[in-house]
Amino acid sequence: MSNYNSKRMFLLTCLIPVILLTACATANEDPQNLKRIYDRSAQYHLPDRNPVIVIPGVLGSRLIDESSGVTVWGAFRKNYANPGSDEGARLIALPLSSDIEQSQNHNHHIETSVKSDGVLESLELKLAGIPISIQAYAGILSTLGAGGYRDESLGLGEIDYGTDHFTCFQFDYDWRQDIPSNAAHLKSFIDEKRKDVQAKYKEYYGIENAEVKFDIVAHSMGGILSRYFARYGATDLDIIPPGEVPWSGADDVERLILVAPPNAGSLEAMDQLINGFNTGRPILPFYHEALIGSFPSVYQILPRSRHGALVWNDNINAPVEDLLDPKLWQELKWGLSGEGEKTDKVLAQLLPDVSSVSERRDIARKYQSAALKRAKLFHTAMDVPATTPSGLEMFLVAGDNRKTPQVASANKATGEFSILKYGLGDETVTRSSALLDERLGQTWEPRLVSPLDWTSTMFIPGKHRTITSGSIFKDNVLYWLLEEPRK
Repeated sequence: MSNYNSKRMFLLTCLIPVILLTACATANEDPQNLKRIYDRSAQYHLPDRNPVIVIPGVLGSRLIDESSGVTVWGAFRKNYANPGSDEGARLIALPLSSDIEQSQNHNHHIETSVKSDGVLESLELKLAGIPISIQAYAGILSTLGAGGYRDESLGLGEIDYGTDHFTCFQFDYDWRQDIPSNAAHLKSFIDEKRKDVQAKYKEYYGIENAEVKFDIVAHSMGGILSRYFARYGATDLDIIPPGEVPWSGADDVERLILVAPPNAGSLEAMDQLINGFNTGRPILPFYHEALIGSFPSVYQILPRSRHGALVWNDNINAPVEDLLDPKLWQELKWGLSGEGEKTDKVLAQLLPDVSSVSERRDIARKYQSAALKRAKLFHTAMDVPATTPSGLEMFLVAGDNRKTPQVASANKATGEFSILKYGLGDETVTRSSALLDERLGQTWEPRLVSPLDWTSTMFIPGKHRTITSGSIFKDNVLYWLLEEPRK
């Protein structure tokens, strides 16, 4: 097991604060200051103001099984998918298949009865029989007035947006699925919302077929999804010309604000693919690594080998050449390639029609291999150096003052995975990952080297899960969206 002692899964650190997000402001922060600054700009509704799309990170969207009504993610009260049960495990995991390609459509979306059902404003739990609610994305949603700028239940009170807003939307998605496939869904969502906005412009201002571009504010994995969309639109990895960035989504987006994005991956994602998830809290269940291993998206936010993120036997000078090599995972018996009693039990739950233990293991290894190969293709496409085209601006908000896993070690003999070295970041995503800093593991130089062309960057001394809750974040994001001149 990992020696990363808090065992905080990447899939959950986005969402579960120790205290409510609204309690994070210091005594010197006056919410009325933002109101005095931005009320007038917020009430300007003419067509030259872009509609905004809010995109949460991994676990930021509620998941519901349409056939049974069971909550797969978003609540831990009565009717929820318990990962310890056969039915719950099958709902939580994406279906494993002996032929992963046959389980996917043309854009690698795996068909399932589980669908996303809105952005998760809070996480419902039950402690000692008493239901409680922990705020999740309330910080970012309340700041932007998400839900049409009208959702007062999110604590929207700092800024008065007026009564006639119709240009802010929440994009919820199945965060387990392949990221490019969710980018295709984002394209459909944008096309749909463009029609809605155009209808309002016609009703309010008499403008026919108004040209509409969107601003996007995206957190964590949502930032990776958004950046893929800006580069490649709805185009799948399989047909992207190697080494080219067509910026297919640039016609739809003008300003892209990425908050705590793991642009070079996160070791917490790797830890949970190998060791599963155990928060150490009795109110939350354990999610076995074989369940997490069914999520293609998590492989796609693994670290980059060239940055020296994984080394052999605690030797910082012995980097693992390719941490996405399926043979590596199979030889070390990691994740879906595990052969222990607990892994076999979960695989039996996920593949009830396959009676042979060896056949179930073979199916799991093939699935994992396909997911790792797909992740490598994804990394290659996302890391192509490309200058942001005219008309598109890309902003970064990142944490950079907290102890964050940076280098992990793999024991060749036992397969044990452990954190060896910490850097600075937001406890989940390092500063260098957010920047996609190519100096890491290479010859150092004083100026940033990155394939990403940032319009502006802002660093906040905050945690991954609460970085959106402070007034510094709110002030700057509101300025970028409402007042900063457009190029």
